[in-house]
Amino acid sequence: MERSAHKLELLRRIEELEKKQLWHLDVEDDPETYPLMPNKIDYLNKKPLNKVKTKVANALATKFFDKMIADRQLIIKEVRGIENFTAVKGGRIVTCNHFSITDHYAVWVSLRDYMGGKMLYKVIREGNYTNPPKPFGLFMRHCNTLPLSSQKTTMVKFMKAFSELLNRGETILIYPEQGMWWNYRKPRPMQDGAFSLAVRNNAPVVPIFITMEDGDLLDGDGFPVQEYTLHILPAIYPDEGLSHLEARRDMKAKNYEAFVKAYEEFYQKPLEYEKP
Repeated sequence: MERSAHKLELLRRIEELEKKQLWHLDVEDDPETYPLMPNKIDYLNKKPLNKVKTKVANALATKFFDKMIADRQLIIKEVRGIENFTAVKGGRIVTCNHFSITDHYAVWVSLRDYMGGKMLYKVIREGNYTNPPKPFGLFMRHCNTLPLSSQKTTMVKFMKAFSELLNRGETILIYPEQGMWWNYRKPRPMQDGAFSLAVRNNAPVVPIFITMEDGDLLDGDGFPVQEYTLHILPAIYPDEGLSHLEARRDMKAKNYEAFVKAYEEFYQKPLEYEKP
């Protein structure tokens, strides 16, 4: 089967960005978007219609991704360290490396039996909400997503909702590396956002690093379907003896170090990036 020219181009772009150390940039050609205004988002689903849409969207998303699992186009081979998740009580932030549209569902499948009936909330980029990629528009807008915004007034609303969710014991997934790099196996240096939110809310971060192995099936683009192993790592807590800036840097460094350790132990090789 001939390999997708689009996916080959993504791999070329990833290699180029790695060499330039532009870790957070997206390699996809994201569609044009527009600012998310505060009156266009109901973060906590307080409106009855949005509650219905969320229920429908979650049911359809479950059907969609479960079919991928049944067809072996999404393979969760193993989950390690679930005790690190269950040891944390109350609200928590989960961080994960971002390499596929399916990685969030792999996280959800791995955690859902230990969440006491609660849902997994996902922080997403503004454009994925205001102008979502087809055919995932309903999922992006209504599957318990928390879109960021370029509008300050919307972000004030986001921050309040984020804190309320943590206070009521919810789990919130954030991709600290930011952009999605398709099937990229290495951990990337991270952005500050997840850890600033953790310090601000005095909330723990549970890092999850997903490793991949080539399976014996091909996907629709002619590449091996990846078999995932989820490594749920020990929680990282804000150091209350540090300033906000220092605590944020401390958590970010510990999360990255945990990802690197998981990578090196699983693949049995040191982490090395391509150089210019």
